[in-house]
Amino acid sequence: MSRPPRGRIPPARRRRAVTAEEEALWRAFVARAGIVPIRPEEAAATDPTTERVGEPAPAASPPPQRAVPPLPPPLPDLSPTVMPAGLDRRRWEDLRRGRLRPERTLDLHGKRAAEAHAEVRAFVLAAHAAGLRCIAIVTGKGAGEAGGVLRRELPHWLNAPELRGLILALAHPQGGNVGAVHLLLRRRRV
Repeated sequence: MSRPPRGRIPPARRRRAVTAEEEALWRAFVARAGIVPIRPEEAAATDPTTERVGEPAPAASPPPQRAVPPLPPPLPDLSPTVMPAGLDRRRWEDLRRGRLRPERTLDLHGKRAAEAHAEVRAFVLAAHAAGLRCIAIVTGKGAGEAGGVLRRELPHWLNAPELRGLILALAHPQGGNVGAVHLLLRRRRV
């Protein structure tokens, strides 16, 4: 690569012209992706598909618009102390007071956080697939005022998008035993 001699300005590089095929491809991409400019007045000036001076506009018709269904609103986070929406008071009280007996229990005593997270995920997914309604996860109370890592992280794991849609409610059973959580799972859709 040679440099121009000192004191001499190199010639300006020419920009490659956008072909009609590239313009049609860009328009199709923008239409399918549903891209909308933030500032439409500025977008027309910088859009590579806008008509250039002295060039006729391409005769390509815009691609058909696909109706994109709106995303459902995210589910609110669950808390073991608050009755969730969509659950009647009687069922909530049964879950909270331990009258709903868990069909399976996962004990996380002695597990490290990464291992426990994987086990919780697999346990909830398997229980829901088996059609179970009530399960229990035992973390233990932990040491000190703050409690253990597992007890602190369990609500975050259960509110992750992958698991949150499967869980209807969660509660500490029998008088606020914070070392265990009972989960009421949603019914499987057939």
